[in-house]
Amino acid sequence: MKTQASIAVLALVLGGSLAACSFAPTYKTPDTGTAPASYKESGDWKQAQPSDAQSRGAWWTQFNDPQLNALEDRVSSANQDLKAAVARLQQARAQAGIARADLFPTLTLGPSLTRSRTSVNGPHFAPGAEPTGNDFLLEADLSYELDVWGRVRNALSAAKAGAQASAGDLVTLDLSTHAELATDYFSLRGADNQQMLLDQTVVDYTKALALEQNLYNGGAAALSDLVQAQAQLETAKTQAADVRLQRAQLEHAIAVLIGEPASSFHIDPTPLQADLGPPAIDPGLPSALLERRPDVAAAERRVAAANANIGVARAAYFPVFSLNASAGYDSTHSSNWIQAPSNIWSIGPSAVLTLFDAGRHASQSAEAHAAYDEQVADYRGSVLNAYREVEDNIAALHHLEQESASQAAAVTATQKALQQAIYRYKGGIVTYLEVVTTENAALQAQLSAANIQARRLNAAVLLVKALGGGWQSPLSADATVPADTAAPATPAAAN
Repeated sequence: MKTQASIAVLALVLGGSLAACSFAPTYKTPDTGTAPASYKESGDWKQAQPSDAQSRGAWWTQFNDPQLNALEDRVSSANQDLKAAVARLQQARAQAGIARADLFPTLTLGPSLTRSRTSVNGPHFAPGAEPTGNDFLLEADLSYELDVWGRVRNALSAAKAGAQASAGDLVTLDLSTHAELATDYFSLRGADNQQMLLDQTVVDYTKALALEQNLYNGGAAALSDLVQAQAQLETAKTQAADVRLQRAQLEHAIAVLIGEPASSFHIDPTPLQADLGPPAIDPGLPSALLERRPDVAAAERRVAAANANIGVARAAYFPVFSLNASAGYDSTHSSNWIQAPSNIWSIGPSAVLTLFDAGRHASQSAEAHAAYDEQVADYRGSVLNAYREVEDNIAALHHLEQESASQAAAVTATQKALQQAIYRYKGGIVTYLEVVTTENAALQAQLSAANIQARRLNAAVLLVKALGGGWQSPLSADATVPADTAAPATPAAAN
């Protein structure tokens, strides 16, 4: 017994002395190059705003739209894609828990009661013994892998990094879902503006057609004028029907985002206020972007997981050391089953070394290195895409602001031109064709102005999304998932 105990102690000492051994490369966040000093598209346009007013958490409240706020508040608790993402995060955290369990011994208890008969003609049968008997066994088994080469610890590191990446995915999806709802909402309100214009236009064109019909019947207007008025009215009706279709589809999309059936969901038409513009948004410095973007943080965590998996693959080349022990009671009679003379036990270390596997371990190691290279490329791609999205939407806000100003001037000019055309037509100076042409130009100018206003608001939403939306503090892989499925904070950038 002393010999066995000495062996066990020696194994534990050996395991403890090598506990710090790991074949995973020393992890370092992949280099993405020097961050730009400023955003190229911001130029001299950057809007001044105190840093404490930067978008955090419920960023959509900056648009000061109560109905948008009410819809956004329903997303986190009702959106089915977010619920699925929360479930994936819970799975990843459970997998980390499974990997953590390998750090500790496994203890099992196996009682059994057996009655059996031995062949009297068998080689091990003792003459005169009873061939039929009982076997009462109560045995506890302990098994423990000595993590000499760091396989278990690296597997746990990979699982924890994977859980953090899943948390980043959840934050990314939450941000994207809220942003999608906001863009759909502003597009819908822009459609309401266009619908209001077109509905009024249909009314006006209907009156104009009736007037031309009367003039034609009285011989005061040519047939061409009547036909042009008819064509103009039908074109306006077609445009109005198309806008109603777009609005219906946007309303259905919003219904899905907040977890409601499209058949029973409705938003009353409410055109955007003429003076409503995007809120002031300070994009900050490019160097801060990587700390804000949850998708970038998730990509970095996947690099860390792949790095740890290299250590797991390398450890497969070396022996697996285990400590196994068992103890219990074994007897042929229940009366003396749980007594000292019935005691049984065994203890001892073991090792397994693969001598030939036809290149399996080499291929697994090559796969782990290739997976790491893939995740590094994905991470760097995420960083480049983050910069691009911010630049795109800064440029969009800049140029759409200019478009809005010029389009407002165009609306004013076409309205004046329309008034002059009507006066000239009533005076008999021009034909009705000039009125039709000018009316169409005025209508298109107004529709374009409504479209630009919605695009400006959507560009602001997309800029907030590109900047990472609401960001709080580094995320632990063990953090609790909120009951209402609200997104957790952004994952940490490194271990």
